[in-house]
Amino acid sequence: MEAPRPGSDERRTEEFLARVHAGQRVEVADWMPDTYRRLNIKFIEMHANSEVMGALPEREWIARAPTLRRKRSLAAKVQDEVGHAHLIYRVAETLGRPRRQMYDDLIAGRGKFHNVFHYPTYTWGDVACIGFLVDGAAIVTQRALLGTSYAPYVRVMKRVLAEESLHYRHGEDIMLALASGSDEQFEMLQEAVNRWWEPVMHFFGTDVAAEDDPMIHWGIKTRTNEQSRQEWINQYVPKLWDMGIDTPDPELRYDEDAGQWAYTEPDWDRLTAIIKGEPTPATASRRAWLQDNAHHHRWIRDIVLGDESAPTATAAA
Repeated sequence: MEAPRPGSDERRTEEFLARVHAGQRVEVADWMPDTYRRLNIKFIEMHANSEVMGALPEREWIARAPTLRRKRSLAAKVQDEVGHAHLIYRVAETLGRPRRQMYDDLIAGRGKFHNVFHYPTYTWGDVACIGFLVDGAAIVTQRALLGTSYAPYVRVMKRVLAEESLHYRHGEDIMLALASGSDEQFEMLQEAVNRWWEPVMHFFGTDVAAEDDPMIHWGIKTRTNEQSRQEWINQYVPKLWDMGIDTPDPELRYDEDAGQWAYTEPDWDRLTAIIKGEPTPATASRRAWLQDNAHHHRWIRDIVLGDESAPTATAAA
């Protein structure tokens, strides 16, 4: 490959950023700076990993769902989440990251995924919270991704969002059933909301100013973490209150003067520990299931893919 002329990459990068900041989309064949490619891969790979890991907490409850209708709807949702992962991994592949390598890294513990999928599920109320609170948070962040600069990602997100809206309705239906059920069911739901409150507040990340966020600078994200968190609170907290559910933060209130919600700062050290890879029992058991599944279904991949199913260098290292 011919070495770039001095200053040529800097000039192309400036022109690239001008296009992105003007709202233009980047296609696979377009030239892009290495930093843009790297940040996009990191962001999209984590999203795909999260779709895989997000299917597992609910998968654990398919057999324990209270009715046949609930079992069927939950199974369909889990199937959708895995399908989303395949679509999003394909987007990362267009940027040069092999799908097999990403999945191998995930099951080996090297791949990152959202904090909310490191937590255990104890009751049917957890399934309600995942469908209502967590999927609601995902819809807020994914809706903003319709404005991302990488065109293949936008096209995939349109389909993913349409299905996520159905997942949210599924969670809302379970929430309403428990909130209007027996005293024991209501207490179970309230207890689950109390446990999921901080993980969902963590979901959006720490408050980073737009000018300090490289993801916004490169047009990968269009909103700050705090803007997304405020939108989620504004949309979903009133719905909780309408169901009679208390939010576990006594400081939560809408500040008319500031024009936004005030809340108690969550434990950011806990989020940092999870991001850095501190294992939880739930993480270990779900990763073990993925590893076991990959081992026992290897023969299917060998038949379908042949040589393509061989482990990557990264996975074998």
